[in-house]
Amino acid sequence: QSLLCHLLSSSKWESNEAETSTFISTLGYTSADYYCHLVKNVVFSLVTELRGNQFSGLNIQGRVSASRVNAVSLFCLPLITLPDLTPLLETLLLYHGGASKEILSSEFLEAVNEAFLKKKISLPESAIFSLWLRHLPSLEKATLHLLDQLVSIQFNSLEEVACVIKDSLLPQAASHPAIFRIVNEIFKNALLETDGTPQVMTIIQVFTQLFLQAHQNENKQHKFPLKAYFPYHHQPLVTALLRCPFELPTIHWSQHLKHISDMLKALVEDTSVSSLADLFEIWFLVARFGEWLDIAAEQLLKAAVEPDALLWLLAFYYCPQNENQQRTQIMVEAQAVYSHLMKLFSCTVLSVKDLEAAVHSITDTEQCCNQHLITHLLTNFLLFSSGGHTIAQEFIYHVTEATDTSKEVCSLLIRTAYRMNHNGEENQRTVKLLNEILQKLTSKV
Repeated sequence: QSLLCHLLSSSKWESNEAETSTFISTLGYTSADYYCHLVKNVVFSLVTELRGNQFSGLNIQGRVSASRVNAVSLFCLPLITLPDLTPLLETLLLYHGGASKEILSSEFLEAVNEAFLKKKISLPESAIFSLWLRHLPSLEKATLHLLDQLVSIQFNSLEEVACVIKDSLLPQAASHPAIFRIVNEIFKNALLETDGTPQVMTIIQVFTQLFLQAHQNENKQHKFPLKAYFPYHHQPLVTALLRCPFELPTIHWSQHLKHISDMLKALVEDTSVSSLADLFEIWFLVARFGEWLDIAAEQLLKAAVEPDALLWLLAFYYCPQNENQQRTQIMVEAQAVYSHLMKLFSCTVLSVKDLEAAVHSITDTEQCCNQHLITHLLTNFLLFSSGGHTIAQEFIYHVTEATDTSKEVCSLLIRTAYRMNHNGEENQRTVKLLNEILQKLTSKV
């Protein structure tokens, strides 16, 4: 309030505090009340001026100059977190005035973004979206802030992750293709810099799901076609991946996954995909829709399916490059492990040593891609087979200790729990087992 006194009072009053107090008391106000009303009146006046200018059309005399708008944004700087200033912040962020260059000060835009990220101010979604569209550094900072927030905290469920991501407003803002592509690039770089850590991959997958929900809820009048978000990819593959699993009957999942696998295989084996960059772009597109990959691993064990297409899909995910026929070798071993697991699937009595020995006798544990794929299949086997339930906790604890895959298995289990909760999984025994394993693993991680 003291700062506002200096900003808003005349120089004559400013030099004579006694006269100022007398004048205010004559009006029937205390100093605090007076300056509070003064701020509201100034804000109201500026908002009226700016909003009136938006509709002034060709009436040049009624237009507010760019320098005037810039000055107003600078005036707001020391007062950003003052609640009474919120209408003016919103008006400025939504103001364009027909200028070809940005007329708001970069200091103002940065300060508003910083205050929003620290939850010191609350603004309508439209104002925040406008901020990110007109000021790229603010969008980049908001995205990195979200990643830092999610990576630095240990979450026990994807519901918690989804809540934090929604609260950031980024999935909703990504309904604009320009914002989506920038966020996508930042996620891509984060994944590369962290060597594809499961935690970052899971964050990207949840973000993608929330973005699709926000896009679906978007008003038809303002909705962009999905092609606008993935313009350089094979559109039939994009369409298949974008299909929400729960929009399809579960009996059609395997066929849909085979369709995805066949298209992907044709793309990858196409001679035009010559560079690693092209291959990475295809892999990243598939990876961000990881829910389909998790379902593929489940379908291999839960449904009567032709395994080759689904195993190839998982092999590509865990080993996109096929140097020295590495993916081909992984496929051979994965098929052998899968066949062995299917033989054990109906067994009601299993031992940890028997299962471990059978897997190690088949696989080449030197290949980490192979290890990830086998871990995925084994985890699902333990969750969904009768005999697997009895040794699941012991086996998973033993395997994660021996291979240092605690975070990977934990991430897989959290994703499975999230999908089961949303699908209304009827097998309560599996849900209970999953939660028990997760509780032990998360305390260990």
